[in-house]
Amino acid sequence: MTGTADMTVLEEELSRLAGSVPDPELPVLTLEELGVLRGVRVLAPGRVTVELTPTYTGCPAVEAMSSDIERVLRDHGVADVSVVTVLSPAWSTDDISAEGRRKLAEFGIAPPRHQGTSATGSGPVPVTLAIRCPHCGSTETELLSRFSSTACKALRRCTACREPFDHFKEL
Repeated sequence: MTGTADMTVLEEELSRLAGSVPDPELPVLTLEELGVLRGVRVLAPGRVTVELTPTYTGCPAVEAMSSDIERVLRDHGVADVSVVTVLSPAWSTDDISAEGRRKLAEFGIAPPRHQGTSATGSGPVPVTLAIRCPHCGSTETELLSRFSSTACKALRRCTACREPFDHFKEL
């Protein structure tokens, strides 16, 4: 999350609570691990704004994420919770935390490769093209479908162990 150095103790606690909400499409990840929680601001006693960046414009999960954040914060005594969508800077798969990547692989989803982009959009060009099977570790995989259970994942199969798996696409 950005700007944690400027956050109050209360904002840090509310951010921790909001960040602990599971992603509705990938419940193995929290919103903090997914990297979509951008900020929490206390505007007045009992009044909070949460900034959320969708994984892509039009992501249908944003509504569920917002409702879940509102519920969690209200359950912890915040009467007025407003969740706003922030589109800039755009979310990138590089925003997924190391713990989130570990959980994806453990869950059987190949995590996205690091794109190496910075906030300015520049950085090294990745040279690794292989997708590693989360089951056996082989890089001998094939694309079965560009889309899987959600638009942000592709369906692949490992040619070594023959197991199908989802791959979280790089954005």
